[in-house]
Amino acid sequence: MKRYFIFAISFILLFLLFQVLSGMLLTFTYTPDVDDAWNMSANLSQEVIIKSSQSSFLLLLFIAFLSATIAYFISKKMN
Repeated sequence: MKRYFIFAISFILLFLLFQVLSGMLLTFTYTPDVDDAWNMSANLSQEVIIKSSQSSFLLLLFIAFLSATIAYFISKKMN
């Protein structure tokens, strides 16, 4: 059971690290098109909707953790 907890904690830390690094890479390589955005702004709605995206990230983390757990136990059962 100790090996499972080490695996789970290292998986979560590596998953978070890769998420942050991929976000940084996408941010650094993104080049916005200001002219196109300005032309599209006339068609936008004037209503502001505030929505948190944290729940989707936690769901993604939970699904990844669950799949890693299942994969761990399947690989342990095969040996």
